[in-house]
Amino acid sequence: MKDKDRDLHDEIRAHLEMATADRVERGETAAEASAAARRELGNLSQIQEATRDVWGRRRIENVRQDVGYALRLFRRNPGFALVAILSLTLGIGANTALFEVINAVRLRSLPVADPSRLVDVGLTNYSGARGNFANWHPGVTAPIWREIQARQQAFDGIFAWGTDTFTLSNGGEIRAARGLWVTGDFFATLGLHAALGRTLTADDDRPGCPGRAVLSYGFWQKAYGGDPTVVGRLITLSARPIEIVGVAPAGFHGLEVGRTFDTAIPVCADRVFSDDGKGRLESGTNWWLNVFGRLKSGWSVERASAHLQAISPAVFQASLQPGYPAVSVSKYLASTLEAQPAGSGLSQLRENYESPLSLLLGIAGLVLAIACANLANLLLARATARQREFAVRLGLGASRGRVVRQLLTEGIVLAAFGTAGALLLANSLSGALLRLLGSSDPGLTLTVGLDARVAAFAVALAVITTLLFSLAPAIKGTRLGAGAVMRASGRGTTATRESVGLRRGLVVAQVAVSVALLFGSLLFARSLRNVTHVDPGFTSDGVIVASVNYRRLGVPAERRAGFRRDLLDRVRALPGVENAASVAVVPISGDSGGNDVWPEADRSRLFNVRQNMVGPGYFRTLRIPLVAGRDFDGRDSPSSPRVAIVNEAFVSAMPTGGGTIGSRFTREATPGSPETTFEIVGIVRNSKYEDLKEPDGPTVNYADTQDTQGGYARIVMRSQLPASAITGAMTRALAGIDPRIGVTYSVLSADIRDTVLRERLLAMLSAGFGALAALLTMVGLYGLVAYTVTRRTNEIGVRIALGATPNDIARLMMRETGMLLLGGVAVGVLLALAGGRTTATLLFGVQPYDLATLAAAVGTLALIAFAASYAPARRATRIPPVTALRAD
Repeated sequence: MKDKDRDLHDEIRAHLEMATADRVERGETAAEASAAARRELGNLSQIQEATRDVWGRRRIENVRQDVGYALRLFRRNPGFALVAILSLTLGIGANTALFEVINAVRLRSLPVADPSRLVDVGLTNYSGARGNFANWHPGVTAPIWREIQARQQAFDGIFAWGTDTFTLSNGGEIRAARGLWVTGDFFATLGLHAALGRTLTADDDRPGCPGRAVLSYGFWQKAYGGDPTVVGRLITLSARPIEIVGVAPAGFHGLEVGRTFDTAIPVCADRVFSDDGKGRLESGTNWWLNVFGRLKSGWSVERASAHLQAISPAVFQASLQPGYPAVSVSKYLASTLEAQPAGSGLSQLRENYESPLSLLLGIAGLVLAIACANLANLLLARATARQREFAVRLGLGASRGRVVRQLLTEGIVLAAFGTAGALLLANSLSGALLRLLGSSDPGLTLTVGLDARVAAFAVALAVITTLLFSLAPAIKGTRLGAGAVMRASGRGTTATRESVGLRRGLVVAQVAVSVALLFGSLLFARSLRNVTHVDPGFTSDGVIVASVNYRRLGVPAERRAGFRRDLLDRVRALPGVENAASVAVVPISGDSGGNDVWPEADRSRLFNVRQNMVGPGYFRTLRIPLVAGRDFDGRDSPSSPRVAIVNEAFVSAMPTGGGTIGSRFTREATPGSPETTFEIVGIVRNSKYEDLKEPDGPTVNYADTQDTQGGYARIVMRSQLPASAITGAMTRALAGIDPRIGVTYSVLSADIRDTVLRERLLAMLSAGFGALAALLTMVGLYGLVAYTVTRRTNEIGVRIALGATPNDIARLMMRETGMLLLGGVAVGVLLALAGGRTTATLLFGVQPYDLATLAAAVGTLALIAFAASYAPARRATRIPPVTALRAD
């Protein structure tokens, strides 16, 4: 660029020399010729600047000057710069962190070929589905899958998959491996290639296959240290040796967002892993497979759904299995299939947290808006104080646009520093949020970080915030003419009614949003308190849950009841164990089961109940009061009449006199058992079954001693000893019976705490955002009142000189706060009530328009507002009158 400047200078000089020489030849003197040539050519500096503009250098130079000037200003005012950058860092950082998690949970596509063409095939309605549901996401049975595969015409490729858990240990405390059942075209349809060895193919998924395994990349690294010789070796899964044929690509974690897999097994191997040797491949009542397809070119999701609906009658007719409960056959045959977009996979995490995370992102956005309002107020004050500077620049020829650009550049510099800090903060915040989400699920696998979408979001926030907090001050700061500014006194001119009105409006907006955010945070805090103080109907403290797997022992069916009885006797004999009992469904564990029942001989009074299967001593172990009748005991054997213990809600659901001790009810037939009649031998108090927030509903407990036991037992134990002492003793006791017995443990009270994670997340983060909003509002009010005191110093001096007392001056200043607070609260109450309705589904035990909570939010903000205003108001009362009257 220096060479170009020198060339330009030489060219202009040569032009002048030629013009001068020409005039000298025509008879002018050298001096006259030189002067005339210069006049004819014009202002040399303007010519040079115009030429540089054509080169584009002028714009670059202007930007460099503006940025340098902004940095010098901030260096002279480090307090202002620090507050501004910190506000932006917190506001943009919180928003970016939440967006990173939302992006990972919902927006990010699966790392497979062309994920936009993937669809999930399932039933539109599961009312006709009976049997066992293996996963949180309702799937299809193996017979339905085979019929879809044979009849569909909408997909280039189609596959089924499901999840499972295998054991890696041969006994003792179980080490689990997360498994993925897949059909032969799974990897090919997804366009995935092995990182090592090969993937599974259709040849691996043949009836009667021994099973082969593809390891996930992460499991290969963790369990085998990335050993390249792993292909061809055997991995023992649930005591079955399986050949490893390959390792999946590094970026692929499965099709369920948030849950990775350790090993993928072909579905044909299900028989190998079943206790009865039959498995689920021919079962019409095991809903364990999800079906994904890749749309053919030219096919849409809607067209695929229409096609699936057309083939549904044939699919369900052909897949209906003998023995399907007769009462559900008509509903089953009327079922229809549909397709849903599946490019971002399935996710239970998404189901549970999509709404809370979106709501929190909105709350964080409001906090950022408050921060922008604060910065706009600060910049308005700075622009007012700098109006003489602007007037001088305008008077010297600078355009208004040039001055506005300078002020916008200052805003951009602030936003750039704030965004840089926000991106660093966002990684820490998003990581902490994931740790909170994963506290109830150690297997949570979710990666967050800066990608193109997150970067675009952060940059968009930076641009929007820059416009929000710097555009209005830039325009206002340059609006007055240079003459008006230079003629008038500084304060008299700069403190225009319009400028003060805008600043007051910004503070009113801050107050309004803060009221709404504080109201929301208090609602969520009360909701969390309500749900954590729910009486579950039992005592969870001191209860340990042990899941015992003795399938490897191959205990014959006729000996299983005795084996389980001996097992429980060993557990009850452990030092420190007060009570122990077996149970099928641990309360508030996420497991559930249900069926229809009716009073004996009166099917017209049919109603649905929740059901469980428990052993003797279960109610005593959990301290669920028995209000009538007896507990299960040795009288309840497989050969004795069927008995049940019901809760009080069941008694209320039965017709008068139908829920008493000795009365009988009938249970609907299931795929595994015929229609059965039970006698009520006991009544217990209501207790929570699946969720702390659920209303009390009818529950039936059956005696597990009357059931043919499998190779699995779940035991609840009560003890006052530390959990580690009990689990260690039990593991040793089980090893003494047979070292092949596997066991896992959990603490019931901790499991229950994890079920309110969503409420805790909302309460904690909304409280944090509410406190931040209140703090920013306090800073804004303090700044405005302090500015008002400075602006009205002259007036204050006159009032004091005329006899006003310090209290009069303080009231005058506090009246300013009161008016702003009144206006902000009026708008904020409307915002709070409107926002409360959108959170109704996330609340428990508190109404979204709760007046006491609203009053608490308003009262809290009022205290904050007056606390922020008190210091500058008191300072106004201490201004000496002479100093005030001299104020310019």
